[in-house]
Amino acid sequence: MEELMELLPNERMQFAVLIDSDNISSKYVGTIFEELEKYGLSSYRRIYGNWSRSNGWNERVLLEYSIMPVQQFSYTTGKNATDMAMVIDAMDILYKNKVQGFCLVTSDSDFTRLAMRLREENMFVLGMGESKTPVALTRACNRFIHLNLVDGQNKSAEENNFQETDEQNVTPIEEVRKAVLALINENGGSQVDLSRIGSRLNDKFSDFDVRNYGYAKLSTLIDQELPEVSMNMNRKSSQYYVERRSTLSKDELEKEICAIIKKNGGRIENLSILNNELHKKYKQLDFMQFGYSRISSFLRSLKSVNIHENQVSLKEEQHNG
Repeated sequence: MEELMELLPNERMQFAVLIDSDNISSKYVGTIFEELEKYGLSSYRRIYGNWSRSNGWNERVLLEYSIMPVQQFSYTTGKNATDMAMVIDAMDILYKNKVQGFCLVTSDSDFTRLAMRLREENMFVLGMGESKTPVALTRACNRFIHLNLVDGQNKSAEENNFQETDEQNVTPIEEVRKAVLALINENGGSQVDLSRIGSRLNDKFSDFDVRNYGYAKLSTLIDQELPEVSMNMNRKSSQYYVERRSTLSKDELEKEICAIIKKNGGRIENLSILNNELHKKYKQLDFMQFGYSRISSFLRSLKSVNIHENQVSLKEEQHNG
Protein backbone atom coordinates (compact mmCIF):
# COMPACT_ATOMS: atom_id res chain seq x y z
CA MET A 1 0.00 0.00 0.00
CA GLU A 2 2.93 2.39 0.70
CA GLU A 3 4.06 1.78 -2.89
CA LEU A 4 0.68 2.98 -4.15
CA MET A 5 0.83 6.12 -2.01
CA GLU A 6 4.20 7.00 -3.54
CA LEU A 7 2.74 6.62 -7.04
CA LEU A 8 -0.38 8.69 -6.41
CA PRO A 9 -0.07 10.91 -3.32
CA ASN A 10 -3.04 13.16 -4.12
CA GLU A 11 -5.55 10.91 -5.87
CA ARG A 12 -6.73 7.34 -5.91
CA MET A 13 -5.44 5.05 -8.62
CA GLN A 14 -7.81 4.21 -11.48
CA PHE A 15 -8.06 0.51 -12.35
CA ALA A 16 -9.40 -1.57 -15.20
CA VAL A 17 -11.00 -4.69 -13.71
CA LEU A 18 -11.00 -7.65 -16.11
CA ILE A 19 -12.64 -10.85 -14.86
CA ASP A 20 -12.23 -14.30 -16.40
CA SER A 21 -15.60 -15.90 -15.64
CA ASP A 22 -14.46 -19.28 -16.96
CA ASN A 23 -12.45 -20.02 -13.79
CA ILE A 24 -13.59 -17.49 -11.17
CA SER A 25 -16.87 -18.06 -9.35
CA SER A 26 -19.40 -15.28 -8.74
CA LYS A 27 -19.31 -16.10 -5.00
CA TYR A 28 -16.17 -13.95 -4.79
CA VAL A 29 -17.69 -10.84 -6.36
CA GLY A 30 -18.11 -8.99 -3.05
CA THR A 31 -14.57 -9.81 -1.95
CA ILE A 32 -13.15 -8.70 -5.32
CA PHE A 33 -14.48 -5.17 -5.06
CA GLU A 34 -13.93 -4.86 -1.30
CA GLU A 35 -10.25 -5.68 -1.80
CA LEU A 36 -9.97 -3.38 -4.81
CA GLU A 37 -11.20 -0.42 -2.74
CA LYS A 38 -7.98 -0.61 -0.71
CA TYR A 39 -5.97 0.09 -3.85
CA GLY A 40 -8.10 2.46 -5.91
CA LEU A 41 -11.19 2.93 -8.06
CA SER A 42 -12.45 0.89 -11.01
CA SER A 43 -12.91 2.88 -14.23
CA TYR A 44 -13.58 -0.25 -16.27
CA ARG A 45 -15.45 -3.33 -15.05
CA ARG A 46 -15.60 -6.11 -17.62
CA ILE A 47 -16.19 -9.82 -17.42
CA TYR A 48 -15.42 -12.30 -20.19
CA GLY A 49 -16.85 -15.72 -20.85
CA ASN A 50 -19.25 -18.00 -22.59
CA TRP A 51 -22.54 -17.40 -20.78
CA SER A 52 -23.71 -20.90 -21.54
CA ARG A 53 -21.23 -21.73 -18.75
CA SER A 54 -21.81 -18.71 -16.54
CA ASN A 55 -20.13 -20.03 -13.35
CA GLY A 56 -22.79 -18.18 -11.35
CA TRP A 57 -22.33 -14.81 -13.07
CA ASN A 58 -25.96 -13.99 -13.82
CA GLU A 59 -27.71 -10.76 -14.79
CA ARG A 60 -28.54 -9.82 -11.19
CA VAL A 61 -24.89 -10.03 -10.06
CA LEU A 62 -23.60 -8.11 -13.08
CA LEU A 63 -26.14 -5.30 -12.63
CA GLU A 64 -25.55 -5.04 -8.89
CA TYR A 65 -21.80 -4.52 -9.40
CA SER A 66 -22.03 -2.60 -12.70
CA ILE A 67 -19.96 -5.16 -14.61
CA MET A 68 -20.12 -5.16 -18.40
CA PRO A 69 -20.39 -8.71 -19.80
CA VAL A 70 -18.42 -9.62 -22.91
CA GLN A 71 -19.81 -12.74 -24.56
CA GLN A 72 -17.16 -15.04 -26.05
CA PHE A 73 -18.25 -18.08 -28.01
CA SER A 74 -15.82 -20.99 -28.24
CA TYR A 75 -15.36 -20.90 -32.01
CA THR A 76 -12.76 -23.66 -32.09
CA THR A 77 -12.30 -26.67 -29.84
CA GLY A 78 -9.16 -26.39 -27.71
CA LYS A 79 -8.79 -22.61 -28.18
CA ASN A 80 -9.63 -20.23 -25.33
CA ALA A 81 -11.49 -17.31 -26.89
CA THR A 82 -12.06 -15.73 -23.47
CA ASP A 83 -8.31 -15.36 -22.89
CA MET A 84 -7.83 -13.73 -26.29
CA ALA A 85 -10.66 -11.26 -25.74
CA MET A 86 -9.28 -10.22 -22.34
CA VAL A 87 -5.80 -9.70 -23.71
CA ILE A 88 -7.03 -7.62 -26.67
CA ASP A 89 -9.18 -5.42 -24.44
CA ALA A 90 -6.36 -5.01 -21.91
CA MET A 91 -4.02 -3.69 -24.60
CA ASP A 92 -6.73 -1.37 -25.99
CA ILE A 93 -7.34 0.09 -22.52
CA LEU A 94 -3.60 0.36 -21.88
CA TYR A 95 -3.01 2.59 -24.90
CA LYS A 96 -5.93 4.87 -24.01
CA ASN A 97 -3.85 6.04 -21.02
CA LYS A 98 -6.90 6.41 -18.78
CA VAL A 99 -5.88 4.01 -15.99
CA GLN A 100 -2.83 3.52 -13.80
CA GLY A 101 -3.50 -0.10 -12.91
CA PHE A 102 -5.12 -3.35 -13.97
CA CYS A 103 -6.94 -5.85 -11.77
CA LEU A 104 -6.76 -9.26 -13.44
CA VAL A 105 -9.23 -11.65 -11.81
CA THR A 106 -8.21 -15.14 -12.90
CA SER A 107 -6.39 -18.27 -11.75
CA ASP A 108 -5.22 -19.06 -15.28
CA SER A 109 -1.45 -19.00 -15.76
CA ASP A 110 -2.00 -18.10 -19.44
CA PHE A 111 -2.33 -14.48 -18.26
CA THR A 112 1.21 -14.42 -16.84
CA ARG A 113 2.63 -12.81 -19.98
CA LEU A 114 -0.12 -10.19 -19.98
CA ALA A 115 0.68 -9.23 -16.38
CA MET A 116 4.37 -8.94 -17.24
CA ARG A 117 3.62 -6.83 -20.33
CA LEU A 118 1.42 -4.43 -18.38
CA ARG A 119 4.13 -3.99 -15.75
CA GLU A 120 6.61 -3.19 -18.52
CA GLU A 121 4.35 -0.21 -19.27
CA ASN A 122 4.59 0.91 -15.64
CA MET A 123 1.08 -0.29 -14.82
CA PHE A 124 0.34 -1.49 -11.30
CA VAL A 125 -0.98 -5.05 -11.70
CA LEU A 126 -3.25 -6.40 -8.97
CA GLY A 127 -4.02 -10.09 -9.41
CA MET A 128 -6.87 -11.97 -7.80
CA GLY A 129 -7.56 -15.70 -7.97
CA GLU A 130 -7.75 -18.84 -5.88
CA SER A 131 -4.77 -20.26 -4.01
CA LYS A 132 -4.39 -22.91 -6.74
CA THR A 133 -3.11 -20.11 -9.03
CA PRO A 134 0.35 -21.04 -10.40
CA VAL A 135 3.24 -19.20 -8.77
CA ALA A 136 4.33 -17.78 -12.14
CA LEU A 137 1.19 -15.64 -12.33
CA THR A 138 1.22 -14.53 -8.68
CA ARG A 139 4.80 -13.31 -9.01
CA ALA A 140 4.15 -11.57 -12.30
CA CYS A 141 1.76 -9.20 -10.46
CA ASN A 142 2.72 -6.36 -8.13
CA ARG A 143 0.25 -7.79 -5.62
CA PHE A 144 -1.80 -10.97 -5.69
CA ILE A 145 -4.82 -11.75 -3.50
CA HIS A 146 -5.93 -15.35 -2.89
CA LEU A 147 -9.70 -14.93 -2.96
CA ASN A 148 -10.62 -18.23 -1.31
CA LEU A 149 -8.36 -17.55 1.67
CA VAL A 150 -9.35 -13.92 2.10
CA ASP A 151 -13.03 -14.73 1.62
CA GLY A 152 -12.66 -17.58 4.10
CA GLN A 153 -11.85 -15.15 6.91
CA ASN A 154 -15.53 -14.23 7.00
CA LYS A 155 -16.70 -17.83 7.30
CA SER A 156 -16.84 -20.29 10.16
CA ALA A 157 -14.09 -22.82 10.85
CA GLU A 158 -16.34 -25.58 9.51
CA GLU A 159 -16.80 -23.74 6.20
CA ASN A 160 -13.07 -23.12 6.08
CA ASN A 161 -12.04 -26.77 6.09
CA PHE A 162 -11.35 -26.58 2.34
CA GLN A 163 -8.12 -24.71 3.10
CA GLU A 164 -6.53 -27.89 4.44
CA THR A 165 -7.27 -30.01 1.36
CA ASP A 166 -7.33 -27.67 -1.65
CA GLU A 167 -4.21 -27.18 -3.74
CA GLN A 168 -2.16 -24.35 -2.28
CA ASN A 169 0.41 -22.19 -4.07
CA VAL A 170 0.68 -19.64 -1.28
CA THR A 171 4.10 -18.50 -0.07
CA PRO A 172 5.05 -21.08 2.63
CA ILE A 173 5.11 -19.77 6.20
CA GLU A 174 8.70 -21.03 6.45
CA GLU A 175 9.71 -18.55 3.73
CA VAL A 176 7.99 -15.78 5.69
CA ARG A 177 9.90 -16.83 8.81
CA LYS A 178 13.24 -16.75 6.99
CA ALA A 179 12.54 -13.28 5.60
CA VAL A 180 11.67 -11.88 9.04
CA LEU A 181 14.78 -13.38 10.65
CA ALA A 182 16.96 -12.15 7.77
CA LEU A 183 15.72 -8.58 8.31
CA ILE A 184 16.46 -8.79 12.04
CA ASN A 185 19.94 -10.10 11.24
CA GLU A 186 20.51 -7.25 8.78
CA ASN A 187 19.68 -4.92 11.64
CA GLY A 188 22.44 -6.45 13.74
CA GLY A 189 20.05 -8.65 15.67
CA SER A 190 18.43 -5.65 17.33
CA GLN A 191 14.80 -4.56 17.34
CA VAL A 192 13.02 -3.97 14.02
CA ASP A 193 9.84 -1.92 13.60
CA LEU A 194 6.84 -4.15 12.81
CA SER A 195 5.78 -1.87 9.94
CA ARG A 196 9.22 -2.30 8.37
CA ILE A 197 8.78 -6.07 8.55
CA GLY A 198 5.38 -5.74 6.86
CA SER A 199 6.90 -3.65 4.06
CA ARG A 200 9.72 -6.18 3.53
CA LEU A 201 7.28 -9.10 3.31
CA ASN A 202 5.06 -7.25 0.83
CA ASP A 203 8.09 -6.33 -1.30
CA LYS A 204 9.51 -9.85 -1.25
CA PHE A 205 6.28 -11.84 -1.74
CA SER A 206 3.66 -10.45 -4.12
CA ASP A 207 0.97 -12.64 -2.52
CA PHE A 208 1.82 -12.00 1.13
CA ASP A 209 -1.28 -11.43 3.24
CA VAL A 210 -1.66 -12.49 6.88
CA ARG A 211 -5.17 -13.70 6.06
CA ASN A 212 -3.65 -16.42 3.85
CA TYR A 213 -2.47 -18.10 7.08
CA GLY A 214 -5.65 -17.56 9.10
CA TYR A 215 -4.63 -14.37 10.93
CA ALA A 216 -6.07 -10.88 11.01
CA LYS A 217 -2.91 -9.04 12.12
CA LEU A 218 0.79 -9.33 11.30
CA SER A 219 1.61 -9.10 15.02
CA THR A 220 -0.52 -12.19 15.72
CA LEU A 221 1.07 -14.16 12.88
CA ILE A 222 4.58 -13.39 14.16
CA ASP A 223 3.62 -14.18 17.75
CA GLN A 224 2.12 -17.54 16.78
CA GLU A 225 4.39 -18.69 13.94
CA LEU A 226 7.82 -17.38 14.98
CA PRO A 227 8.60 -18.70 18.48
CA GLU A 228 12.20 -17.53 18.20
CA VAL A 229 11.24 -13.84 18.26
CA SER A 230 9.32 -11.62 20.65
CA MET A 231 7.46 -8.34 20.25
CA ASN A 232 7.76 -5.26 22.43
CA MET A 233 5.68 -2.11 22.30
CA ASN A 234 7.19 1.34 22.70
CA ARG A 235 4.80 3.04 25.12
CA LYS A 236 5.60 6.52 23.81
CA SER A 237 4.98 5.82 20.13
CA SER A 238 2.69 2.77 20.51
CA GLN A 239 4.89 1.12 17.86
CA TYR A 240 5.60 -2.60 17.93
CA TYR A 241 9.17 -3.85 17.60
CA VAL A 242 10.35 -7.39 16.88
CA GLU A 243 13.57 -8.95 18.19
CA ARG A 244 15.08 -12.37 18.71
CA ARG A 245 13.84 -14.16 21.81
CA SER A 246 16.98 -16.24 22.22
CA THR A 247 19.26 -15.20 25.11
CA LEU A 248 22.00 -17.62 24.07
CA SER A 249 25.35 -15.81 23.96
CA LYS A 250 28.30 -16.61 21.75
CA ASP A 251 30.41 -17.55 24.81
CA GLU A 252 27.75 -19.98 26.04
CA LEU A 253 27.52 -21.59 22.60
CA GLU A 254 31.31 -21.90 22.39
CA LYS A 255 31.38 -23.72 25.75
CA GLU A 256 28.71 -26.12 24.53
CA ILE A 257 30.65 -26.78 21.31
CA CYS A 258 33.82 -27.54 23.28
CA ALA A 259 31.88 -29.95 25.53
CA ILE A 260 30.48 -31.82 22.52
CA ILE A 261 33.91 -32.10 20.85
CA LYS A 262 35.53 -33.24 24.12
CA LYS A 263 32.81 -35.90 24.53
CA ASN A 264 33.80 -37.17 21.07
CA GLY A 265 37.48 -37.55 21.99
CA GLY A 266 38.59 -34.03 21.07
CA ARG A 267 37.79 -34.33 17.37
CA ILE A 268 34.71 -34.53 15.15
CA GLU A 269 35.24 -35.72 11.59
CA ASN A 270 32.13 -34.15 10.05
CA LEU A 271 30.64 -30.75 10.82
CA SER A 272 27.13 -32.07 10.22
CA ILE A 273 27.48 -34.24 13.35
CA LEU A 274 28.29 -31.18 15.47
CA ASN A 275 25.54 -29.17 13.79
CA ASN A 276 22.95 -31.87 14.56
CA GLU A 277 24.03 -32.10 18.19
CA LEU A 278 23.70 -28.34 18.64
CA HIS A 279 20.26 -28.21 17.08
CA LYS A 280 19.03 -31.04 19.30
CA LYS A 281 19.74 -28.84 22.33
CA TYR A 282 18.96 -25.44 20.78
CA LYS A 283 16.09 -26.10 18.39
CA GLN A 284 15.82 -22.46 17.24
CA LEU A 285 19.58 -21.99 16.79
CA ASP A 286 20.47 -19.81 13.81
CA PHE A 287 24.11 -18.82 13.29
CA MET A 288 22.85 -15.73 11.48
CA GLN A 289 22.08 -14.20 14.88
CA PHE A 290 25.83 -14.07 15.46
CA GLY A 291 26.52 -12.70 12.00
CA TYR A 292 27.49 -15.93 10.22
CA SER A 293 25.66 -17.75 7.42
CA ARG A 294 27.33 -21.15 8.03
CA ILE A 295 28.51 -23.18 11.00
CA SER A 296 32.01 -23.42 9.48
CA SER A 297 32.34 -19.61 9.43
CA PHE A 298 31.14 -19.41 13.03
CA LEU A 299 33.64 -22.06 14.18
CA ARG A 300 36.54 -20.21 12.55
CA SER A 301 35.74 -17.21 14.72
CA LEU A 302 36.20 -19.22 17.94
CA LYS A 303 39.52 -19.21 19.83
CA SER A 304 39.10 -22.66 21.35
CA VAL A 305 38.75 -24.84 18.24
CA ASN A 306 40.59 -25.68 15.04
CA ILE A 307 38.75 -26.33 11.80
CA HIS A 308 40.25 -28.03 8.77
CA GLU A 309 38.02 -28.71 5.77
CA ASN A 310 35.06 -30.61 7.27
CA GLN A 311 36.81 -31.57 10.51
CA VAL A 312 36.78 -29.71 13.84
CA SER A 313 38.97 -30.32 16.88
CA LEU A 314 39.85 -28.70 20.20
CA LYS A 315 43.03 -26.70 20.50
CA GLU A 316 45.66 -28.38 22.66
CA GLU A 317 45.14 -26.22 25.76
CA GLN A 318 41.38 -26.89 25.63
CA HIS A 319 41.82 -30.62 25.06
CA ASN A 320 44.30 -30.97 27.92
CA GLY A 321 42.14 -28.81 30.18
